[in-house]
Amino acid sequence: MDTVLAQSITELSRSQVQRLISEGQVMVDGRPQSKSYRVREKEIIQLTIPPPKAYALQAEELPIKIVYEDEEVVVVSKEAGMVVHPSFGHSSGTLVNALLFWIRDLAGIGGVSRPGIIHRLDKNTSGLILVAKNDLAYQALARQLKGRSIKRKYLALVKGVIQEKAGVIKTLIARSTRNRKKMAVSFDKGKEAVTHFRVLERFKNCTLVEVALETGRTHQIRVHFSYIKHPVLGDKIYGGADKFSQEIGLERQFLHACELSFFHPGREEMITVTDQLPPELEEVLAQVRKQERVPFA
Repeated sequence: MDTVLAQSITELSRSQVQRLISEGQVMVDGRPQSKSYRVREKEIIQLTIPPPKAYALQAEELPIKIVYEDEEVVVVSKEAGMVVHPSFGHSSGTLVNALLFWIRDLAGIGGVSRPGIIHRLDKNTSGLILVAKNDLAYQALARQLKGRSIKRKYLALVKGVIQEKAGVIKTLIARSTRNRKKMAVSFDKGKEAVTHFRVLERFKNCTLVEVALETGRTHQIRVHFSYIKHPVLGDKIYGGADKFSQEIGLERQFLHACELSFFHPGREEMITVTDQLPPELEEVLAQVRKQERVPFA
């Protein structure tokens, strides 16, 4: 039963489904069953996801870098290795735990488990994240995100030499049927994903690109560049083992959210915030720039 539910409800991992089953949140024809129960045709399976518990979130005095702040919004630069919000296996030490300490009255804005967070970044991706400080700002920015008017740019160092000066990657993305922790390009189901890129520098073994997201699917940049055979360097999940990353001292995926533009909900003007590469990526790029450069055609 856990396998069937995990395949049917892509928002939940198999371990999350198993936990819900053990908590009695899954019924088969009105009766609880174990995760190993073999489902049969025409049975009705009902799964209930309980509401998050407000008291589970604790404010923690963790260091964060605030790049921009006013009375309605905050833009922070998340370091690689920090999870954005609490989830299964990450109940503390997250960006949300830190924000609750540094920003007053943030709890409950936009939801219990992700207060104020407008969008997210993967754990090992660094860079800019937009946070609302009140409900009106949250609602306005959430509408912008849904309407694709919030603009996000990234810097990525990818494997191999990209020949085009610029391009667009447009596919469907769905959860992988082989590995539930991964996403994958799909040809018949999933959500539309559009990634724009522009080549900044070419080197013998890699390419530095500026990436602009039109949509914001889970792992989108990493999935798309792996799909075109130019995975993000240092990405062990979508790029596999990479000797070159080790040679240049890259210990994380080279992906940084460097620019964020949004329409300020109070000032009614466009705000653009930028963020430089963190020191560990600057050092890697300096090593790469010692290589022979590949000129544009």
